[in-house]
Amino acid sequence: QLQLVESGGGLVQPGGSLRLSCAASGFALRYYAIGWFRQAPGKEREGVSCVSSNGGSTNYADSVKGRFTISRDNAKNTVYLQMNSLKPEDTAIYYCAATTFSYCSGYGIDKYDYWGQGTQVTVSS
Repeated sequence: QLQLVESGGGLVQPGGSLRLSCAASGFALRYYAIGWFRQAPGKEREGVSCVSSNGGSTNYADSVKGRFTISRDNAKNTVYLQMNSLKPEDTAIYYCAATTFSYCSGYGIDKYDYWGQGTQVTVSS
């Protein structure tokens, strides 16, 4: 069974940090580019970051540039999202998704084939 599982979410104060993990089971993540998305209450799902299958290329939404870092460890079949200097507006459910493209080709939701169930990130004092 192909599955992506996110973890690492939680409650953090503004300015704090969290590291999200996206672990794959049932398939080898190394063949897929991986995107992180988020969805806040009442808002559409938006792309946050993407990493190519070999980790050589990354992409970030303007809203997180300089604060978030995406990385992957294909040996562990896991992708990470390090989130620093968190702001209240980063509060959302965060999802990882895998696309059969090996490179980042944008954040169109229909380009991604496998999705995790999401992990809640809440930034609040």
